[in-house]
Amino acid sequence: MKLPLLLVFLWTLTTFSLQTTELQGLMLGLDRRLVQLQEDVSVLEKEDDGDLYGVLSLNVIHNEMTEIRLLLDKLNTTTEEQHKQTAATTHRMEQVRAEMEQLETFDTQQVVKRQEANQRLRRDLDKCRNGLHAGPPPTEPPNGSCPYGEFLNISEPRVYTAGEYPGSYKYGAWGRDPKPEPGKESWHWLVLMTSSNRYSNYVRQYHSLSSLIVGQSVPGNVLISSSNPTTNTIQGPNVVLYGGSLYYNCYNQHAVCRFNLTSKTVTNVDLPQGTRYNSKGNFCHLDECYPYTDLDLATDESGVWVVYTTTQDFGNLVLSKVEEGEPPKLNQTWHTSVFKQGVTNTFVACGVLYATRYVSKDVEEIFYSFDTTTGKERFDVGIFMNKMSTNIQALNYSPVDQMLYAYCDSNMVSYEAMFESSGDSF
Repeated sequence: MKLPLLLVFLWTLTTFSLQTTELQGLMLGLDRRLVQLQEDVSVLEKEDDGDLYGVLSLNVIHNEMTEIRLLLDKLNTTTEEQHKQTAATTHRMEQVRAEMEQLETFDTQQVVKRQEANQRLRRDLDKCRNGLHAGPPPTEPPNGSCPYGEFLNISEPRVYTAGEYPGSYKYGAWGRDPKPEPGKESWHWLVLMTSSNRYSNYVRQYHSLSSLIVGQSVPGNVLISSSNPTTNTIQGPNVVLYGGSLYYNCYNQHAVCRFNLTSKTVTNVDLPQGTRYNSKGNFCHLDECYPYTDLDLATDESGVWVVYTTTQDFGNLVLSKVEEGEPPKLNQTWHTSVFKQGVTNTFVACGVLYATRYVSKDVEEIFYSFDTTTGKERFDVGIFMNKMSTNIQALNYSPVDQMLYAYCDSNMVSYEAMFESSGDSF
């Protein structure tokens, strides 16, 4: 078989497979959106009070109908392209069949010799590549500059564990430090809301993922304070560890606390006046809100971010960059048009803010994005997460391993983030 024809055929099959998978994904997304629309309309008919709740419900239904229309447009376009691709694939398959008949008369030994020569060439090429790209890639690209390409999908759950305290603490967070101290590259951390599902006063460390799963914590708890709660202890589950310091919502303040695990010192970053805190600006879905989730800390390739809302923004999400320093400070701030109480969680990857919403007890959807480089908003991201339990109380992205770390009703779950360069995004 001629090599160019083989490559074209393989490329065609790959493209056809991707388009088929995309079509299936669009159909699944449309089916779920129609079910969600029917549920939202039912809720409005039963519970419309003619006031604020009705306006909010109508706004939700309007967004659902807009997204269904976008899905239908994309579905029609994808179907037309698939028909064209099917015809092209059939033609190329006929060409391949003719080439295969010629191969039957080809000398097998010559084929083996060519394969061996190709393997030698590949080994030589790999050596050249390794020599040309010996330096490490940059670890902190500017906002929106993603070394992996576009974020496309997420995997099925990679890790699912109850850890050291099965069923004991419904709210918490876990993950890895994207900028670890030397010797702590494989360490994992865990923060549990040990008081009223709202407060905590320590961070627990583990030497590896396996030690976290089996519950062998070394060095154990690093205390912020012996009291819980008190000034500068943790309020709410949306915390992150970065550069050896824990970032979180300070107890009873509209501020971010940074606790250095080595020096045991706390420094504060005040948020703008009007920032909602003390469970006045939570993440929610139609059935309930997650208490004391006013501030959501996040990490990506460039550092630490904080997501919140203010009275001036009428409850819409606000995103600010937290810059390291002594003391740390807020840098640039972005204002979005997505209502925070219509969101269940957020995370940041490569300078892009993503928001999730509750679809069912088994499915969560990454439905929204905001690119801090371009200012572009999308309400049709359409990436679905299969959940291991009903609620996700904390969700954060780790650029160390391109994983999403979720804390779900006392369980710890991780998902692999699929980018263009992953090669197996679908």
